[in-house]
Amino acid sequence: MNKKGLAILLRSKMRPLSPASKVSQLQAAPLEGSKIATQNASSNIQRDFGQVRESMHSIISMNKKEILDTALTDFSEGYFSLSHENRHKLLLVLAREYDLNRTQVRELMKQYVGFEIPKGDGPDEYGEMDAQLSAFYRIERNLRHALNPMYAVLFERLNTHPGGLKFLASIRADILSIIADENIASLRALDAYLKEKLITWLSPANLELHQITWDDPASLLEKIVAYEAVHPISNLIDLKRRLGIGRRCFGYIHPAIPGEPLIFIEVALMKNIACSIQEVLWHDPPAPECEATTALFYSISSTQPGLAGINLGKFLIKRVIYLVKKDMPNISNFATLSPIPGFMQWLLSKLASSESSGPIFCENILKPEEEKALVDAYAHSTAGKNGMEILLHLLASTNHEWTQSDKLISELEPILLRLCARYLLREKKRGKALDSVANFHLQNGAMIGRLNWMADRSDKGLSQSGGIMVNYIYS
Repeated sequence: MNKKGLAILLRSKMRPLSPASKVSQLQAAPLEGSKIATQNASSNIQRDFGQVRESMHSIISMNKKEILDTALTDFSEGYFSLSHENRHKLLLVLAREYDLNRTQVRELMKQYVGFEIPKGDGPDEYGEMDAQLSAFYRIERNLRHALNPMYAVLFERLNTHPGGLKFLASIRADILSIIADENIASLRALDAYLKEKLITWLSPANLELHQITWDDPASLLEKIVAYEAVHPISNLIDLKRRLGIGRRCFGYIHPAIPGEPLIFIEVALMKNIACSIQEVLWHDPPAPECEATTALFYSISSTQPGLAGINLGKFLIKRVIYLVKKDMPNISNFATLSPIPGFMQWLLSKLASSESSGPIFCENILKPEEEKALVDAYAHSTAGKNGMEILLHLLASTNHEWTQSDKLISELEPILLRLCARYLLREKKRGKALDSVANFHLQNGAMIGRLNWMADRSDKGLSQSGGIMVNYIYS
């Protein structure tokens, strides 16, 4: 089914359906998970770069409200019509030419340093002390204003414009994309400033927690299908199961972006903490909710790439825990069933170092008994190779052939589980867990509970972590 067919099928939910019609819909072909464009599709004619730049300048410099609204609309439509190269060019202009006025900042700093600090806060008989303080306050006020970059006006005005908040998220996604390719200092400063503003505008106090159900508009459900980033939704039956009995889905919605969650989390209500994603996604029917003792978070997805680094997930998890505990007193355990996306990449790089660096300089991450077991087991087919080389040969297979052999699965289980535990607990980057998902949950106050062998047998799960998943426990 193509994207258009999916949209028509989901939108038909908005009309009342007979039970037979709904059953008929659920027999539909699998959905094609595709990203929903964040660009304004109504503007498909590429505009002149100079026009878009001029409208951007007008927003920053003008004061008249009625003209400003027109300029904001022209700029947002014009920006999305630009080519990737011209967006890059425009953002560089914004970062460099609309930064703060450093000449003015330096002059104000010289004036400030040149004043003698008054020793008091009230006027003397001549009023000189009060005059000195007034001069300090004036320069401090001017300095605060001068330290605000000129592009701050653009961001503030866009935030108050209809659709402006989502537009700002799209701009930041483009900035992050450029920074990933080119480490430009002015763009990093632009990103840092915009990120701080988005954190303020997207504070939990401004967000609505919404439970997403099968009865929500099809336009919202389309976004859940499109943006599910951990375990893709395969068809309408899968979607309905995730929103049905024994399951919950919650999302944060901002009033400025109605009908579209900024981030959403999927929860399974279970008797025990699950040890495989197959158990969560495919076991049917689920346990009765009255028997559930565990709320298992098995997927959390952001819908806006431009909100990367803004930890809405932390607040979402805490709000959901509070809500579930309030509504279901029988739930006492809160845990995740999480992927380990960086494990196999880390492991393969360690194993590959044995070939490139030689045995003297590389770290042998295998225990002596593990090394011997691998060499003895595969001496007939890998003559002259050490344990690290044998393990690399087994794990680097593109089709994961090792998972087709019960013998190999059994032999590799203790080795990979031990190395995965080391990766999660000991491997650090700037003092934080090397794995991005581990860092997210551990920074949020969770602790590692259990590693689960062959918990995700999908191609993605095997490629990322050798099929291992982890339970993080929220106490």
